[in-house]
Order: sequence, then structure tokens, then C-alpha cells
Amino acid sequence: MTSSAPRRTVLAAALAVAAGAAASPLAAAGEPARRPAPPVPETTPRRSKSPVDYHAWTTAADWHQGTGHGTRVVSGRRPGVALARPAGTTEYHDPHTGKTATWEYATWTSPVHRLPVPATEAVASWNAHTPAGTWIAVELRGTYSDGGHTPWYVMGRWTAGDGETDIRRTSVDGQKDGRSAVSTDTFALDDPASGLRLAAYQLRLTLHRRPGTTATPTVWRLGAMASDLPDRFEVPASTPGLVGCELHVPRYSQEIHKGQYPQYDNGGEAWCSPTSSEMIIEYWGHRPTRRQLAWVDPSYADPQVCHAARYTYDYQYEGCGNWPFNAAYAATYPDLQGVVTRLSSLTDAERLVHAGIPVITSQSFLKTELDGAGYGTAGHLMTVIGFTPTGDVIANDPASPTDPAVRRVYKRHEFENIWLRTKRHDEKGQVKSGSGGVCYLYFPARPAPAQHRVLRELGIR
Repeated sequence: MTSSAPRRTVLAAALAVAAGAAASPLAAAGEPARRPAPPVPETTPRRSKSPVDYHAWTTAADWHQGTGHGTRVVSGRRPGVALARPAGTTEYHDPHTGKTATWEYATWTSPVHRLPVPATEAVASWNAHTPAGTWIAVELRGTYSDGGHTPWYVMGRWTAGDGETDIRRTSVDGQKDGRSAVSTDTFALDDPASGLRLAAYQLRLTLHRRPGTTATPTVWRLGAMASDLPDRFEVPASTPGLVGCELHVPRYSQEIHKGQYPQYDNGGEAWCSPTSSEMIIEYWGHRPTRRQLAWVDPSYADPQVCHAARYTYDYQYEGCGNWPFNAAYAATYPDLQGVVTRLSSLTDAERLVHAGIPVITSQSFLKTELDGAGYGTAGHLMTVIGFTPTGDVIANDPASPTDPAVRRVYKRHEFENIWLRTKRHDEKGQVKSGSGGVCYLYFPARPAPAQHRVLRELGIR
């Protein structure tokens, strides 16, 4: 089973990218031919006892099922939970600014969600609006398969901004109880081989605002992906199915930002996650305004990538690769949702792409394990945007020397293996963890019928 490991070691940004690595001939291909997307099947076989469970609270009925103290349920196009009246005040010392401030707060606690398959890992994610001077804390408390309980683990302290009245968004290190621990954004059991599992969990929101103000955070989506994946170094290749389709996603290179704003994870060479996020945000028709980009040096190309790096940055992790922080950033754009989950194969990715939803994937690999990449990495994000007629993967890979070179075609069996495996060997032959199919999915608040159907069948609603 997958086990707890330092998040920054296992899934850090692509620091091993070879500077100036030449793109493969396929990477430099011209604008892809436009192919009509084959229809998504009306029905697909329901998978029983999937090792991955994504569950979320998103509707007014969902929010009413929880227990609120000082919160209210917001109706409308995007139902959510907001701060109605303070349940109390609390002092918070921000370790990243050194400031201590008083905050009003209210809480909402979810019902217990019992997992269909007990899990070894869990990752929470959320979508929220946090005006200046407000922020949220997301916590998880688990029930072990032997009946014991975890403490309330902080899965993130988050706000969209970083102004004078804001805290600095952050994960929390050092959380453990001798049986499980949280590494940046991932809850994991210490010893899955013991047979201990996470049988159920609750999520708790704490909404904060400056005392005496009426501003409030509003949370529209709160969920978690829990999984129990087997140890595997090799993953059988899936059979190509819905192929021959490519989405027209903007292409941005992280490499052209090398050295820019080093306070955000040493500059652009480590910005694979926000660069991938920005590509998909713009695919859905959104981007920062000129006013929002005014802080960026006007001589820099693609200033929106710098913006995405700044506003996904985790001040504790000291990087832009915090998974839920990227999903939450995407959801700050109007009518856009973001979730973190796992997929079981490229067949799932095919169905999403053919419904018009790109897939941001997380993977680690040696240079020899992915033909045409030209680099190896301990952790890297790229975007699956299509499939060739023979089923190979068309990816926007931000670890490319220029924007036009971002489009790559990778062999299906190689890409699927480096993405889905849970164990791998590094360049020294040491055993390291793999992501096990982790991905970000960004999609409209009101998906089209075909998109809604595919998402629902993959457990996302």
C-alpha cells in the first residue's frame, strides 16, 4: 500500500528538469487537426468497490446535513456555507508574517462519511470565496478500522489573497498520532501493512473574519478523496478506446519563467503545477485581469503564470505544488470548480477528454522512462489534452523550453505507468513513492450534460 512520505520529496515540483532541454519533434508539432469528439456512451458499467472514493458536500441539502455553529446556508446558483454570526473569537499567530491577530469564527462540521472501501490515504479539497480579511481552515478527523479516532488534522489554512489583512495560506507540518500523519496535503497511515485502515471521516470548516466586519468566506464545495491502492511498480496498459480527439488548450512553459520571483519556490523552473492550472483555467475562458497582473514585471512573458504561482504558493511547503491549493485557486474564477482525486486508468482520462474536460496529472519518472520528455523528475504536473488515433497521450507539458514546444505526444503505456504506479525506483535504485493516479479536474459549476454524466460516473458530483 502507499505509505506516508515527505510530500516535498515525493511530489515536489520538477526541479530536475534539464534547463533548455530540446523538445522532441512531436513536441514541436503544429496546431492539431480539429476532430469531432465521438459521443460519450450513455451508460458505462458501474464499478463496484473502487479503491478510490471521492465524496463532497455541494448542495443546499448537503450543507443542511452538517452541524453549524454561527454559519448559514447560502442558496442560489452555487449553494454554500457562510459566516452568519460569530460563534466566538480566537487568536491566530501567523508563523509566516509573525503577526498575531484576533478573528471572529464560525464552524461547520460534516456528517460522518463511511468509506465503501477503507483507505490508507486521504486528500481534502475545497472551493471557496474569501474576501480580503477572511480565511478558512479545513480539518479532517478519521475513524480507524479498529474503532479508534485520529485527532482533528489541519488539511489547510487557506485564503485567496495575500494582502495586509490576510493570513498566509499554509499547510501544517508535524501532525501525527503515532498511527497516521499529514504530509502537506495528504493524510496517510504510517503502516498500511499492519492492516489498519481509515474506515470513515468527517471534515470541519472554520470560517474566519476580522472582528466587527460583515465580510464572510463562502465555501461552495468541500470534499475528500480517500483511497487504498496496492503497491505496484508496473501498471498494465489500458486498451485505447475513445481516441482521436484533442482539446485546444493554451500552451505555457514554466521554463521561460526561470529566475522570476524566486520567493515563490525559486522561480519558474518549479512552477509545473500553477502553469498547468493556468492552462486549464484559460481553456475554460478565464484569466487574471490587467489590474490583477499589474504587480508583474511588464517585461515578463505570460504574466498570468507568475500570478498563478503567487496565489497557489504554500508558505509552509515553500512551493506551488500543494494539490488542493491549486484546485482552490482555479475555483476563484467565476463558475469554475476544482477537485483533487485519483483516476484508475487512461480510459477514465479518455472519457473526460471526450467530454471536453482536460486532466492535470501528477507523475514521477526517470529520463529513460518517458520517451521524448528529455528529463527526469521527482514530481511533475502536466495536462492530458487528447489522444492520438492509436491511443497515445497528447499532453501539454510545461517542462518545455518554449510555449510552442509544450505540446507533446507520449507513448500510452509509458505515460500510464509513471502516472498510476505507487512505487518506483529513483536514479540511485532506491524505492520511492508514486502518485497513484492523482489528478486535478477543473470544470464548470454547471457542467454540460455529457460532462455531468462522466463526472458522476467517476464519483464526482
